[in-house]
Amino acid sequence: MNYEKYNNVSANSNFLKYEFNSFGPKGVIQKCIHFTETSNAQIFNLAFGNLLENGSIDDLAIDNNLDRNKILATVVSIIYEFSYHYPEKWVFFCGSTIERTRLYRMAITTNFEELSNDFEILGVIDDIELGFVYKPFQKGINYFGFLIKQKNS
Repeated sequence: MNYEKYNNVSANSNFLKYEFNSFGPKGVIQKCIHFTETSNAQIFNLAFGNLLENGSIDDLAIDNNLDRNKILATVVSIIYEFSYHYPEKWVFFCGSTIERTRLYRMAITTNFEELSNDFEILGVIDDIELGFVYKPFQKGINYFGFLIKQKNS
């Protein structure tokens, strides 16, 4: 993605937890991403939000720190880093609200050409009868969430 990103990212030794700071008119806000293995060992869940003092993530915070695109670009760079260390794993993510999931869909749509060069991108549909259905990402579809995996080179 051709957006400015934060370079103050730190990762733990197994590259499953990342932290960085957001800077803006609301001050310095500590952000974090945790990748956790799901019941399917091939899929890791991406949790993202503000880092709380107890080490948990607040994924409902609305900061309005005027750096949304920089934060999203930083998250994408962290997914690249995670995928480098875990190239065969899928990453699942969705927003904590419908609006955030829509924001993620819009970011994927806007950057789809570039992202699809490096990642397989699936949209996840929550079907009442079939459960979760994974389909190749298409623009204009409201998804429950997204699965991405580094393409084999």
